[in-house]
Amino acid sequence: MTVQPPPREDAAGRVPVGLSTASVWPQPARTAFEMAADLDFDGVEVMVWADAVSQDVGALHRLSEQHGVPVLAVHAPCLLITQRVWSPEPEERLRRAVVVASDLGASTVVVHPPFRWQRRYAEGFGELVAELEETSGIAIAVENMFPLRPPSTLNRLRGGKTSGLSAFKPSPDPTEVGFRNYTLDLSHAAAAHMDAIELLKRMKDGLAHVHLADGTGAPRDEHLVPGQGNQPCAEVCEALAADGYAGAVVLEVNTRKARSPAQRAALLAEALLFARLHLEPLRAT
Repeated sequence: MTVQPPPREDAAGRVPVGLSTASVWPQPARTAFEMAADLDFDGVEVMVWADAVSQDVGALHRLSEQHGVPVLAVHAPCLLITQRVWSPEPEERLRRAVVVASDLGASTVVVHPPFRWQRRYAEGFGELVAELEETSGIAIAVENMFPLRPPSTLNRLRGGKTSGLSAFKPSPDPTEVGFRNYTLDLSHAAAAHMDAIELLKRMKDGLAHVHLADGTGAPRDEHLVPGQGNQPCAEVCEALAADGYAGAVVLEVNTRKARSPAQRAALLAEALLFARLHLEPLRAT
């Protein structure tokens, strides 16, 4: 296993706040490491996608060492646009992500529930996740997603469970199946019209990772800077701090409309300040 860079000097005793490489898109992963160092994030989450560097463990290791920024998590390539990254087989992509995480010293792999058309993968997904966690020691944190068409208000009032037209099997909500480790994504919860606080409670002790971003409830994945939507971002952070949460909080926000590097940096600095403001005070009490 690769030795990680030392933690940021002031990071001891607080919930680590990381930057997803997806937060600088369309800029490459290299930019995320540079900005994480400049803005004093505690690490990065590598979203594996078309960017060749995001697929190259050696290049990622060099960036991590060069900027003194550890890799906190690896996001397996499971988007529609990454179905051919590393392998056309989703099982092989997940296995490869676990190897890369281990090589980089990351403690977590983020993965989406299977798509409905990935029948064989979906049928063995739970067993595969359990096997990889057992053999690697890496937490494979299954992320809540959202349906293509969100549930109606009436359905939500009747039970709060995700319904609507879904591309995921059996559900965009991994708690309906049950896994050892989860990733909570607040932007996805917004798009699914799910109550993020109730989802947090269902994940309970299995919560291993958080994607912090905001949303308005629009039927799309907005990934707004926290505080720009209507999700309980502050309440979730404060609950994590109060409960002694041991995982990382990663900013996965949309900055693609930034007109300059300075504007992108300002958005990410705002998101980082929000996270630290709501995680640190209660953490210290």
